[in-house]
Amino acid sequence: MKRISLLVSFLAIVLPAQFVCAQSFTLGVRSGISIPNLSASGSETNPLNEGYSSRIGPDEAIFGEYHVSSAFSIEAMLEYSSQGGKKDGTQAFPTPSQISGMLPPGQAPTYLYADFKSEAKLNYLLVPILAKYNWKLGSNSPRSVYAAVGPFAGFLLAAHQVTSGSSMYYSDDKQTPLPFGLTEAIGTQSFDTTNNIKNQLNTFNFGVSGNVGFAYRFGKNKIFIEGGGNYGFLNIQKGTANGKNNTGAGTVALGYGYTFWK
Repeated sequence: MKRISLLVSFLAIVLPAQFVCAQSFTLGVRSGISIPNLSASGSETNPLNEGYSSRIGPDEAIFGEYHVSSAFSIEAMLEYSSQGGKKDGTQAFPTPSQISGMLPPGQAPTYLYADFKSEAKLNYLLVPILAKYNWKLGSNSPRSVYAAVGPFAGFLLAAHQVTSGSSMYYSDDKQTPLPFGLTEAIGTQSFDTTNNIKNQLNTFNFGVSGNVGFAYRFGKNKIFIEGGGNYGFLNIQKGTANGKNNTGAGTVALGYGYTFWK
């Protein structure tokens, strides 16, 4: 039922009745992978928001494409997009209050370090509006290549920080023991946990999206393969304690479209 409601809402937005009655349009789906990463933003960097590498997640979309001419079209999508990033190895985390209480006043560091895995799993609904140009590979060829670019609005659906592994606590990323023998006294700690961090992040974003692809048309049908990416202009964190990051991802997808003609 949710999928049907989304599709109906999508059609109402991007395929007004006058387009359906007077012009050709293509309705379709695409499915692929997203390869996102979190980039540290400007001067708002600290050990928590730096050092992310790419993760892999799904990227799914339905789209409507209004054909202005045989070469130019406007494409709108509802896109489920995986965003985020991961770290693996010695990394920082905020000093737990119980550790701060074991140190003399004023000597508790802002961050401690440990060797574990961490993954920020952020899922967005993106709504890109793309200007698309198509080049046929021959006057009567069913094959073509295309490029598309345009803005998107993004809405955060879910956000989790997933950590795993076990490690001792250290005072820096060189695994220097804590003072007063605390590293040995505390011992090895487990990092196996999943935290919902949605309330720490802004729920809206906007940015730019684009792709290039190859399409093959047969009758009113077409299949295509495309690669591209997206980048969010807004910092995702509400506060500054965890630094500032921007979302972004590369995408690869296969798709199918059916064209309705005037």
